[in-house]
Amino acid sequence: MNLPTKITVLRLVLTVVLIILLCFPFYDVGVQFPTYNVLGGISLQYIIAGVIFIVASLTDFVDGYLARKNNQVTNTGKMLDAIADKALVNSVLIILAGQNMISAIIPVIVVLRDIVVNAIKMEAAGRGRVVAAIGSGKLKTATLMVGTTLVFFYNVPFEFINISVAQILLYIATILSIVSAIQYFNMNKALIFGKEEKVNS
Repeated sequence: MNLPTKITVLRLVLTVVLIILLCFPFYDVGVQFPTYNVLGGISLQYIIAGVIFIVASLTDFVDGYLARKNNQVTNTGKMLDAIADKALVNSVLIILAGQNMISAIIPVIVVLRDIVVNAIKMEAAGRGRVVAAIGSGKLKTATLMVGTTLVFFYNVPFEFINISVAQILLYIATILSIVSAIQYFNMNKALIFGKEEKVNS
């Protein structure tokens, strides 16, 4: 296991820690996170979660950079990287929606988009082709990560000027999810329907 893959595994571990931090019923076992009297109350629990999310998000860029720089790109690394990315972002979006911090439509569309794109990539792989990442997909991921980070930090500093940058970014990312899914489909529809067309001919 090379260094980039170890960093990817670290992201998976941080994702598990983040899920536990956000979902475990600490209050039931007598643990209570302090709340600071700012903007109606900011919980230390979400601040810690935000820091962990930032570190985990940064590993997404570091592992890919190191893998390309040191020529250590492997199939195992690419597979784990894809799993770690979706596990981190999608699980956090679902949890935040369940805690009424973001709209439920955001994780619904993002997860459905990932299902569609992954299905296209699997079909392409079965035919010996690789579907490369596209610009709108990368922008979607970056926007999601920044918007989610701001949610953890209660939209600070933009909350002081009453601009919901966190929510705006998440909705932009949701729109980009739809756009990128359509682009992936249009770019690969000949491949997707190729087998059916061959049978009909």
